[in-house]
Amino acid sequence: MATDAEIWGQIVTLHGRVLHELARVMQRRHGVGLSEYWALCRLAEAADGELRMQELADLIGLNQSSVSRLVARLEGDGLSERTHCPKDRRGVYTVITDEGRAVLEKARPTYEATLTQALDAAAGDDRLGPLVASLRG
Repeated sequence: MATDAEIWGQIVTLHGRVLHELARVMQRRHGVGLSEYWALCRLAEAADGELRMQELADLIGLNQSSVSRLVARLEGDGLSERTHCPKDRRGVYTVITDEGRAVLEKARPTYEATLTQALDAAAGDDRLGPLVASLRG
């Protein structure tokens, strides 16, 4: 039976392989990094297409300064815009734009296909195959 450290090592290896492939393909085909793609996904799923900056940071696993730089890149590309909460002018939101939604919809099939291909490839690895099978249920 595998130890927790061995299981965690497999998870880290699988995560790294999948992340690398997703990042490579998304950047090459759509000019969008993974953090940007994930941010657009979370914004599109949110009520009114907007989230507080801290909420977005929590949802995609970034700290406050990283999400600020991410949102600045999205804004620079016209994919989101910042607004202030009308009730609390200190509350800063980021809102997905129509252009952001269009980029997301164009990139989503690539992301999903690449994810499936990366997991399929890992499933063929003797060390990672059982982990992938257990995750896929």
